[in-house]
Amino acid sequence: MALLGVVVPLLTRQRGRRFCSLATAAPAILALLLVFSQVPALLAGDLPRFQLAWVPQLGLDLAFRLDGLSLLFVSLILGIGLLILLYAHYYLEAHEPFARFYSFLMLFMLSMVGIVMADNLLLLWLFWELTSLSSFLLIGFWSHWTDARKGARMALTVTGAGGLALLAGLLLLGDMAGSFDLGVVLESREAILADPRYPLMLVLVLLGAFTKSAQFPFHFWLPHAMAAPTPVSAYLHSATMVKAGIFLMARLHPAIAGSEAWELIVTLTGMATLLYGAWFALLKTDLKAILAFSTVSHLGLITVLLGIGSPLAILAALFHILNHATFKAALFMSAGIIDHETGTRELGRLGGLRRAMPVTALLTSLTAAAMAGVPLFNGFLSKEMFFAEAAASPLLGGLSWLLPVLATLGGILSVAYSLRLVHAVFFKPARKAPPKSPHEPPRLMRAPVELLAALCVLVGLLPVIAEVPLGLAVEAVLLTPLEFHLAIWHGLNLPLLMSVIALIAGVLLYALHAHLRQFGRQFSPMDARLIFEGAVQRLMTWSERLTVRLENGSLQRYMSWLLGAALLLGAIGLLQLPSLAGARPTQEADGILLLGAALMIFGALGTVATHRYRLISLLMLSVVGLVVSLTFARFSAPDLALTQLSVEVVTMILLMLALFFLPQKTPRESSAGRNIRDLGLAASLGMVVASLNYAVLTRDNHGISDFFIANSVPGGGGHNVVNVILVDFRGFDTLGEITVLALAGLAIFKLLNRLRLFMPHSDGEGRVWSPDRYPLILTSVSQALLPLALLVSAFIFLRGHNLPGGGFIAGLITAVALILVYMARGVEWTQQRLDFQYQPVAIAGVAIATLTGLGSWLFGRPFLTSAFGHFHIPAIGDIELATAMLFDLGVYLAVVGATLMILANLGKLTTPHRPSKEEKH
Repeated sequence: MALLGVVVPLLTRQRGRRFCSLATAAPAILALLLVFSQVPALLAGDLPRFQLAWVPQLGLDLAFRLDGLSLLFVSLILGIGLLILLYAHYYLEAHEPFARFYSFLMLFMLSMVGIVMADNLLLLWLFWELTSLSSFLLIGFWSHWTDARKGARMALTVTGAGGLALLAGLLLLGDMAGSFDLGVVLESREAILADPRYPLMLVLVLLGAFTKSAQFPFHFWLPHAMAAPTPVSAYLHSATMVKAGIFLMARLHPAIAGSEAWELIVTLTGMATLLYGAWFALLKTDLKAILAFSTVSHLGLITVLLGIGSPLAILAALFHILNHATFKAALFMSAGIIDHETGTRELGRLGGLRRAMPVTALLTSLTAAAMAGVPLFNGFLSKEMFFAEAAASPLLGGLSWLLPVLATLGGILSVAYSLRLVHAVFFKPARKAPPKSPHEPPRLMRAPVELLAALCVLVGLLPVIAEVPLGLAVEAVLLTPLEFHLAIWHGLNLPLLMSVIALIAGVLLYALHAHLRQFGRQFSPMDARLIFEGAVQRLMTWSERLTVRLENGSLQRYMSWLLGAALLLGAIGLLQLPSLAGARPTQEADGILLLGAALMIFGALGTVATHRYRLISLLMLSVVGLVVSLTFARFSAPDLALTQLSVEVVTMILLMLALFFLPQKTPRESSAGRNIRDLGLAASLGMVVASLNYAVLTRDNHGISDFFIANSVPGGGGHNVVNVILVDFRGFDTLGEITVLALAGLAIFKLLNRLRLFMPHSDGEGRVWSPDRYPLILTSVSQALLPLALLVSAFIFLRGHNLPGGGFIAGLITAVALILVYMARGVEWTQQRLDFQYQPVAIAGVAIATLTGLGSWLFGRPFLTSAFGHFHIPAIGDIELATAMLFDLGVYLAVVGATLMILANLGKLTTPHRPSKEEKH
């Protein structure tokens, strides 16, 4: 339903704002009703689950669960989300892109619902990252405002980095539990705590939770997210994004909590966040900044309770999550109303608004009292439970008294900033008039605040109504039911005393607020946004300097770094071997092998020595390719030999055509020092590679070749293992390769199309080219070779499934034969007789190969599954036919079309109608 809500706003924006708002809210309402319909099953002890295999190889399933904890969070996400939609309808201006806003908001709602209902760790992480992306869109919604852009970047950077840490932690956690299934993980507590990787996993998971829930020292992004529209702030801060980290700690609590490391890290981090956020909430002058830092503080309070980890502490944490969502959403919407109706959020320009906005003043006072923990409001109940658990915690041993003292200090600050929020806005006279004349908002804009304020009072007076959802949520966290009873009065005890102290001292602290602000001015102001942007700019500067230093445009330097790294890694591996030679004996070297090795060495050295003479160097390189082809044939790899030989011919033609327009001799560019460096690097790398090859060849290595040899005939119907691998076992790879080849041919065709180059009229030494462009002997030879080459190509193609050959080799032979005709007869003569384009040939080849793979779907088999059988054909006899031949036909056409697109178009550059150098003058 929430997914439908992402698309609905964009589809209904033409119907008007009111219709779009209603259409957007409808899927959320249906989703909420669907969730509530499962409550009877939860009360009966059932656990509604849905699971669908998605990527089983990775352990990623599309799995969801609805337990008590999910129910609590889904109710908050969807319920408060609906109130935010109603509020946003009146908050946004008429000219703003409301449909896009609703779509972003619903995407965020979908992401949060996915997090709290995910029953798979990897799926949870996917939705986790989706919240970061969607919150980036929401925070930066007013993209014309620089603060919005910077705030969005900051939030995405911090939460994105935390998400990467979380991914690493969840991968470790899944490996420790043996599964990414959440149910399995939650039941593997003993194995997880006993694993030596537990500390690392815990730190990584908590980094993800702390960054998302703005825990110190990652809190700084949250106040700057206030650049978002107020509906976004109200939603993010009350029920959604900042609660995701809290939810994660609660969800994984049965599996990873309870250790000393958990208690120390989580509790102390939460306490630091509680006090830091409360202190700065007391000093800020912007309404939303006060509420943002108060959110940081309350998130710290919940984190402290999760760190303490006792059953009643978990109950208090979940209760405060519920209470905080109600009063904080109401307070943010009240701040938005004040900003919307007065034109400012600065306390210095607000004051005395109780006369102009009496209802808003009442609603803000009620919800602020809940935030301060005033008795008879919901915040009082959960905060008193917090005081009780802080006082009872044995953490820190002999210093355990620090926890209740610091908790009371946090309560004092909470009362002070809550009182300041109400008094400065509605009762204290303003120092300067606001930009707009204040008045009450539209009735329906205020309705969500009224409902939430009523809940703050109702839960505060009748806490028993929260027992059922809290009981289900606590059971989901503790994995066991908890007997408890919520009440307003628990007698005269230490928590009540702490509450009284917090209330009285908070009022006194606010009375001394002027002195506190004066004390705060003694410290140099620090703007987290400027610090963050400065850090980003410095990082970019350092990166640019490093890039300029490393990437200086020298291909030789790049290759030296690459080869040096390969040399280092190969040498490290060889140093770890006790002996270079293995137990497997080597073959004896005969005269033919030594001659081939000598020729290869001669060709390689000749290529390097004559590299300034391009044509000679190219001939030397062809010697290397020819010897490699003969080497394949010598060691019983005829398919590779044929392929290498065909590729060598095509490559040489391609290089000759390309080098035709370049100088025949290049100037000396490398210094003696660089030549010595390159010689040393090449020699060292050659020795390491030779040593590595020798180490591999003298050892028994069991690869996957035995599988292919055993399954080539029964699985692919062919005796040529290489061809069966290409068209069957690894057919998907081959399909990708011919697709890339066809795309490369099309790209080169477009680049060369209508390209006009001046033909060189002489060689490098000034000798004029022969006027006989098409020698008679070459013409005669090509005329005889073309039909023979085509016949060999067809023979190689048809025998490829059982004997050396195949579509790739046959395609290269056909291409070479046709290129020979181009070279012998010229482009004009050949194109008159081959009057068709090569682009459709390559495209048809890829299409035939793809359709062959799709054809297997018609028979309920996986993509590219081949079929084969033996048939009797009259006048021919028994013959084996396989669908792989159709795939091979596609390979053949793709190779022919792509190769000819490249070579024939290079040949066009030298046809007579191109301008020559003499014509230029």
